[in-house]
Amino acid sequence: MKEPQEVTIVQFSDAGERLKAVRLPKVVKSEEEWRKQLSPNAFDITRHADTEIAFSGKYAESHDKGLYRCICCDNALFSSEAKFDSGTGWPSFTSPVEGGSVDTDTDRSFFISRTEVHCSACGGHLGHVFPDGPRPTGMRYCINSASLKLEPAPEPMEEV
Repeated sequence: MKEPQEVTIVQFSDAGERLKAVRLPKVVKSEEEWRKQLSPNAFDITRHADTEIAFSGKYAESHDKGLYRCICCDNALFSSEAKFDSGTGWPSFTSPVEGGSVDTDTDRSFFISRTEVHCSACGGHLGHVFPDGPRPTGMRYCINSASLKLEPAPEPMEEV
């Protein structure tokens, strides 16, 4: 049996604090295992590169603060600090939380060429990235809500 490919990811606390870079085996599961773990919509999107309908996802218009993780493997992907309202109907970010948290590939479906974004730890389809975002990066990571889960930022402690 072939050894799983290894990936280097940066771990983050649920509070969004960068912890350390670690080298781990890439998350590999069977179709059946993914189906058991994910909702039907999340399965279709993350494992078969489907796309949710614009303005239908729970994070499309969310302004909640926190860390967005991969719904499949908990890899830290995006910070709410990088989220902006693109008007497209999908959550949009100027950059990933860390350079190696996502990977990209060329997607030539629908007779056009786009850049697909997927989780570096498990290969789950997240969405696409376009060069029409705001500063500082000029990029728009247009991501399906169904591929994400938000770890809310901790509430600030009250001073006594």
